[in-house]
Amino acid sequence: MIPAFLLVLLAVTYRIATGFFIQSGASWLSEFAPGTAIALCCAAYFPARYMFSVPLGTLFISDLILNSRYHASLFDGQIISRYLAFALVGCIGLMVRKRASLKTLLPASVIASVVFYLITNVFSWLSDPGYPKNFAGLIQALTLGLPQYSATPTWMFFRNSVASNLFFTLLFVLCINLGRSFERARARERFAVARAG
Repeated sequence: MIPAFLLVLLAVTYRIATGFFIQSGASWLSEFAPGTAIALCCAAYFPARYMFSVPLGTLFISDLILNSRYHASLFDGQIISRYLAFALVGCIGLMVRKRASLKTLLPASVIASVVFYLITNVFSWLSDPGYPKNFAGLIQALTLGLPQYSATPTWMFFRNSVASNLFFTLLFVLCINLGRSFERARARERFAVARAG
């Protein structure tokens, strides 16, 4: 479990660092972030007391840092929709918890990407006055976004989100398996010492 916790800490650091780099023009990093994969995998693998508190807590800590840098409110509707999306992604992780593996978590990470993308972009469409409140406005929110916010269209955010969720889910599962291998090796070593003694 320790390698997975270390990965979560690295993921928070990564999210904060990319938040600073995107502002300086590295828009290709937009939405290539570990948050959704962390929410999914923590719910699938972590003990009950950590499965929601760790991903939502790390999101909150990184939001505190990033929002203070950009002078944004923590209680903005878009941020609240993101927390709702992460909680729903955690529920997807709970559904695969009993059979968590790469075989179940990689497809779940794609579904999690879709859930996150739909919730956050539909909320943007509903709340942002720049979008027409009709089907064309919804399609704009899901494909291009508003040009004044970014040169990166929202479909590219989705593409980056799917790629990052697959990548970070793979890393997380590898860390879990690495931690379990270390634990088994230590248990065998203790057993061998106990038998020799």
